[in-house]
Amino acid sequence: MTDPRPVRDVLVVGAGLAATQTVAALRERGFGGRVSVLGAEGIAPYDRPPLSKHLLDRRTPTWLADEVGADLLALADEVALDEPARGLAVDGEAARVATDTGERTADAVVIATGARAVRPAGWDGALTLHTAADAALLRERLVPGARLVIVGAGWIGAEVAGVAAAAGVDVTVLEALDGPLAGALGAVGALTRGWYDAAGVRLLTGTRAGEVRADGVTLADGTRLAADAVLVAVGARPATAWLGDALPREPDGSLRVDEGYGVIGAPRAVRAAGDVALRRSRRHGWVPGGHWDGALRGPSQLVADLLGLPDDDASADVAPYVFSTQLGHELALFGLPGAGSDVALRGDPRGDEGWGALWFRPGSDELEAVLTVDRPRDVGSARRLFAGATLPRLDRAAAADLARGLRDAVLA
Repeated sequence: MTDPRPVRDVLVVGAGLAATQTVAALRERGFGGRVSVLGAEGIAPYDRPPLSKHLLDRRTPTWLADEVGADLLALADEVALDEPARGLAVDGEAARVATDTGERTADAVVIATGARAVRPAGWDGALTLHTAADAALLRERLVPGARLVIVGAGWIGAEVAGVAAAAGVDVTVLEALDGPLAGALGAVGALTRGWYDAAGVRLLTGTRAGEVRADGVTLADGTRLAADAVLVAVGARPATAWLGDALPREPDGSLRVDEGYGVIGAPRAVRAAGDVALRRSRRHGWVPGGHWDGALRGPSQLVADLLGLPDDDASADVAPYVFSTQLGHELALFGLPGAGSDVALRGDPRGDEGWGALWFRPGSDELEAVLTVDRPRDVGSARRLFAGATLPRLDRAAAADLARGLRDAVLA
């Protein structure tokens, strides 16, 4: 169902990829009303993945105007890059957003405030990495010979560890779980353990941090690791605390949205996109934010529904997608690995031809997710597997054979 009331002005809260794509989609669809944007970091929209992947070789942000060809500053009527939202109120069909300078009213509000890095209570002296300012601060500390302790061996922790070690930094990574990337890949993550040794990085798994300060970490057993910089890389959460109780939020702070990215349980004037949105996929079920492709393509559907227009991409069910460059290896993950899935390896992780992993629904041939490691030829095939309305069905033996293409394993 579309909003029956014409939309004359739209307020976009956030100034990242989802916000930029929302404004671009509005203009591409011929919206001639007023578009305003509220940012929180004080700089033009930029791409976040390079912050960790290119921490030391790109000292300035990768601007989205160049990266995706959409200049938010030129497309919007007003852009306040340093005016974060403080609260939201919805009266009937109008929405009001409070800021430090006053209140703004619009016919529709798009919440695209992204995510924030998690920093456990009492760990205030440690650094995080989620913004350009975070990257600049961390970069200053990572000189050759410096000691870096990273808490967390997930995507960000692994990427920074590889970049820092290659620059002559002494790196130690602490992971509370049994292996690196365990939260994202389960037992498959342990297959990347050898990469740390090869890169000269000390990896301590099953190790919990006790006291975390700017000059080091004390482990739960009392061992003290001195450091010149401590990076906490234990995940991110949707940046929605500013909403308070104005909207129904999930325990992690995300906003559950419908097919048109309308916030479920809120008036149709309120939409959410990007990292804050928990969206429904016909193929994968509920998909959390944090996926670059979702922020890139979701706004098109949001805008079409908001304006009551047909969407040429309405049938597109964007597959969850993560890409990572870490410790000398290239990874791409499509889909959502399930905790109880059957896992099959594609190729040999000890070989030199690259490898992969496939997650199947228990006892079935339905593929839930696929990981490619140092296999660029498999990336396109893996993406196409999740282009349909349902999970693809694969012959397990054929899919595990590295000599055969993934498409050759698809069952009719």
